[in-house]
Formats: sequence, C-alpha cells, structure tokens
Amino acid sequence: MPVTTSANWSRSSLLLGVVLLGVPTRAVLAQTASPSVEIVAPTPPAGGSVYTIEGGRRLMDEAAAAVSGRNYPLAARKLLEARTVMNQLSNFYQSLNSSFLGIDSNAADSSRRRALETAQLRDQATFQLALVYRANNQPELAVPLLVEIIRSQNPTRELGQKAYQQLLELGFVDVPFPRAGTVPAATGTPATPTPSN
Repeated sequence: MPVTTSANWSRSSLLLGVVLLGVPTRAVLAQTASPSVEIVAPTPPAGGSVYTIEGGRRLMDEAAAAVSGRNYPLAARKLLEARTVMNQLSNFYQSLNSSFLGIDSNAADSSRRRALETAQLRDQATFQLALVYRANNQPELAVPLLVEIIRSQNPTRELGQKAYQQLLELGFVDVPFPRAGTVPAATGTPATPTPSN
C-alpha cells in the first residue's frame, strides 16, 4: 500500500508515528499546530558538536556559569547533558577498544584511554549535578548519584571520598570515611568506565 500524506490523519496518529520514529514530540506539535511553520535544519552550537569530549567539557563550563548565577535548573540541565554525552562516549570508546584488541594495539590503547577519560568526566559531571541538587534542596536526587560515583570511582579515590563525604553530610551514612590508618593508597587508575544511567 503506498504511503500518502493525507490531511485526514488525526493528530494522535501523527504523534504516534513521530514517537515511533524518535522525533521530538514538541517539535511536531509546533509544526502541526500551524501549517505556515517553516521547517529548518538545526544548527550545531557555536564551537562545534556537543558530542565530543570538548563539547562535554563546554557543557560543564556552561553549568558552572549557571551555578555562579544561581540558575540551578539550567545548571542541572547542562550537567545532565554533559553526563549523558560522556557516558555514551565512554561506552563507544570501550566498544572500539574491544573491537581492536589483538588487531591494532595503538587503536585499542587510544580507545581505552579515551574511555577512561570520558568516564572520569562523566563522574565529575555527576558529582557536580549532585551538588546542584543539594543546593536546590533535592537530596533525594543527589543520593543515588553520589552512590553511583563511589561505585565507579572507588571509595579510596579523591572523587569517591568527596561523594562519600556528601552522603555523610546528608545523613545517608553515619560512619566517617576515610578514618586514620584505614585507607589503602589510591591507585593511579582513573575511573572505571562502567555504564551509568
């Protein structure tokens, strides 16, 4: 049966098709509400793609500026975007590392280093996001992020210890860490590039 662009399609049918195709619903609603709306291809942000390590860092810088201006909702949004970008990049670099193991050691090593770098940046964005949630009096959103950081970083690493300290301040845990003489020396290995949500 040929595909037609009938004006008889209901708005709900159009939205269902759009959702199944993965197109943002808000954009379709705006386009279907007024037939005179011109469809324009999105332009990349100034300074290049956000879907790079540099793009993720730029999002983190924008979030820091928003925090300085006490615009916590904007900061949270930028940090969520940075966290998502860095997590996806880390997963992709891990996949590339696995694909090149035993085939090309230079390509495998480069992908492994990038996977670790992006995982570290993801955890930094996650920590900053937890702090924004705390500043915005939303500890219920901060706690899961802090626990995730500790799992990824390890409690002996600096960022893991900072995350644990936040949990202690929130009253989620009641045992201070580190305690004198109980912490093994932190290794030089960066964050574990484990997938996070």
